[in-house]
Amino acid sequence: MRIHCTKRSRNIGTVRPVIPKRGEKDFEPAPGGGSGLQVHVLDRARAAMFDALKADRAISSKSASYGIWCPQISRVHVTVARGIHFSVMGHSAARPTSIDNGPTKLQKRLELLPEEALYLIERGALFCWKDIQVDLTGLDDIEGAPMSVQQAFAEIIGKEDLTLEKYQVFAYLRRLGYVVTRTDPPSPSYPVPPPRLGSDGAPLSFCRRLLSIFSLFTTSVLRFWRGSFNWWRPLRISRWIHHDKSYGKVLKSLRVITAGHSVTPHSSRATPVAPSSPYKIFYNMYKPSTNFRKTAPPQPDFQIVVINARTAFVPSLYELTELFNVLPEIPPPLPRKRGAPPVVQSSPAAVVSPVHTSTFRHLFSWLLPSSTSQPISSQPRPHPFAALKAGKKNIVIAAVDSGNISFFRFSQGAFEEWPTL
Repeated sequence: MRIHCTKRSRNIGTVRPVIPKRGEKDFEPAPGGGSGLQVHVLDRARAAMFDALKADRAISSKSASYGIWCPQISRVHVTVARGIHFSVMGHSAARPTSIDNGPTKLQKRLELLPEEALYLIERGALFCWKDIQVDLTGLDDIEGAPMSVQQAFAEIIGKEDLTLEKYQVFAYLRRLGYVVTRTDPPSPSYPVPPPRLGSDGAPLSFCRRLLSIFSLFTTSVLRFWRGSFNWWRPLRISRWIHHDKSYGKVLKSLRVITAGHSVTPHSSRATPVAPSSPYKIFYNMYKPSTNFRKTAPPQPDFQIVVINARTAFVPSLYELTELFNVLPEIPPPLPRKRGAPPVVQSSPAAVVSPVHTSTFRHLFSWLLPSSTSQPISSQPRPHPFAALKAGKKNIVIAAVDSGNISFFRFSQGAFEEWPTL
């Protein structure tokens, strides 16, 4: 095994350890312990790895930030902010501050959540000191050392519902470039996404309601006068006589087993989901391409539940139902664009004349039935199988098993809304 564990600096002339480059093994380890050469090569490889781990991490003071860990509020007050990390991390909070031992005033300052502070400390981008409530009279000129990574883990893990598994998921996603925020705001000053509108959207105005009623009445009269028959809709359901009947209700009454996620799963217990269930949404995740503003975050691309794989079981149907009940519905995915159709340029005369013809045919369509097909809408219809695969609601569960993170996506499909006949 070839190992290069040292590298000489050009400017200083000192030897600093780097990550060793390992090649292919010359031979397999022997069951009896092998020869002295084999033991020497293995010891050398092991020592090179330890030397790389024991290397001192050099940090430039010009790019490092400074902060103070306040254990009473579980926040890090950033006194000097440097770097690009604070464009998506940290939030502004108003705290009472005394100015020159005078009156106390509320001043806004930049604060970090426990996971954000620990991530920056581990990366070497933040020097953090601990705020201690001790009388330091006469020791103002003595500066203490910042917290080490080990001390930061001991101080921060366990604060604000932050576990080791939740921090590992946060750090893993941040290293990949994702933006991760809390779902439930830990404080009133923490920015949260705006509430998502329901599937119905904004209510219709009075003019739109009147226009829709008139269009439905006109369509019904023309259909009755022309006497057309649609084999796909053979029942003639009148809105005036059968006001509570529709094709959806008729087909629903013919079902033997109720369908849809609006039906609550039956359970013999009053509370099928225990209050101590670990399946609670903890993080909002945004893709790197999302236009994210930390003062006004948009709706998240994914919502994540973090569990410990050693203590949590597979989520039950009731736990998944409770998760989906708090999630908004997402629109179905649009079909892929195969290619833009060729654009045919026409003369101005050919463009003006069909307008009057189409208007005339629209008014007197019941007298002049046209053999030409109706124009196809430019809005592409979603593919049913892609919509069923994507689901109406999605949740991502991050299972952490001793540092190994696995992500599982659970989606809620609606087969009754996509007829396959």
